[in-house]
Amino acid sequence: MATFELIMPKLGESVIEATITRWLKAEGEQVNEDDAIVEIATDKVDSEIPSPVEGKIIKRLYNEGDVVAVGKVIAFIEMEGEEEEAPAAAPVIASAEPVVATAAVETVETVVENEAGSGRFYSPLVKNIARKENIPFKELDKLTGSGKEGRLTKDDVLAYLANRGSAPMVAAQAVAPAAVAPVSKFAAPRTEVPALVSAAGDTIVEMDRMRRLIADHMVMSKQVSPHVTSFIDVDVTNIVNWRNKVKDSFQKRENQKITYTPIFFEAAAKALREYPQVNASVDGYHMILRKNIHIGMATALPNGNLIVPVITNVDEKNLLGITKNVNDLAARARANKLQPDEIQGGTFTITNFGSFDSLTGTPIINQPQVAILAVGAIRKQPAVIETEYGDVIAIRHIMILSLAYDHRIVDGALGGMYLKRLKELLEGFDPQREI
Repeated sequence: MATFELIMPKLGESVIEATITRWLKAEGEQVNEDDAIVEIATDKVDSEIPSPVEGKIIKRLYNEGDVVAVGKVIAFIEMEGEEEEAPAAAPVIASAEPVVATAAVETVETVVENEAGSGRFYSPLVKNIARKENIPFKELDKLTGSGKEGRLTKDDVLAYLANRGSAPMVAAQAVAPAAVAPVSKFAAPRTEVPALVSAAGDTIVEMDRMRRLIADHMVMSKQVSPHVTSFIDVDVTNIVNWRNKVKDSFQKRENQKITYTPIFFEAAAKALREYPQVNASVDGYHMILRKNIHIGMATALPNGNLIVPVITNVDEKNLLGITKNVNDLAARARANKLQPDEIQGGTFTITNFGSFDSLTGTPIINQPQVAILAVGAIRKQPAVIETEYGDVIAIRHIMILSLAYDHRIVDGALGGMYLKRLKELLEGFDPQREI
């Protein structure tokens, strides 16, 4: 019999490890080629690992909940054939439930002596939370871990933080202030979560993993960035008439729909090129002005969750290229087929409130970006039109744009100038344009 090594595949350029969430096949069980063997999760995407070969699982090397580095063997499959070891192969991943989150995942590969010198293992994620929440390692050392071999997990730390405000801070007081290094120069005060009591008839539904990560990301964004939102209305009559004129021929020629979204992306990218401080990030007291314009497209999923695939180098693409990119990513997002690299690296985000008939809204910035644009529903409205013969009232297609921005580096003047330029670009759309 030949033995095949099933390895943890590479799930993206920045993903170095993944958590085994559920084994789908037991030891001794027969598997066919392409049968899903195990479910795994990273901080970017959930996936299934299919079997590249047909055979019997003779050994599983990790348990559910274990975090495994990319390239590690996770199981052995016995195949029919000569007595030799088959070379390891990386299976193709069928992406399952993608998420929007930026936290690092825990690693259990190496126990590294921590700064306190106790020798206890702390994962990068736990260390990151500790630094952010100003928890010294002497305080961490006193906590009981629920992980493998008593290791401290993210949930242990978060549970401790929930009750920390009422607990005596003996360990923290024993550490000199210089030993606590804040992650950011812009510290946000920690607030107490009010206690909730369910009433008769209430239904309590636990958040799934994706919704938890979204919730954490949104709370973090509001704590990190002082949000300001500006609004402007735009006459998009030329765009509406143009789309109505070309949509049928475009559908027939390209076998795809033409929506308003690619036009908004194109105009947003042009305006970002003129106002680079809106296409930026903040690192302490430093502003990082991004060279590339990668725009995230907030996409609602069938289960009610949200994901943000990224259109890269938008300013370098023509309208046809943006259209195909938008349609492809939107379709694969709703089918849970995105790759991890396709939901990261965004420098600016656009969300469409209008798809749910909302006039406008105040979106939350997708960290570490400094701005997010929301487009509202397009409505027919009476509007005053200036003509050479005087002002007239006409029925026009009007929409509201809202820009939420990080007031640390984007002031009202800059946010207003960006919106004004975007309005000019959209209202100046050429109704005779070819695509």
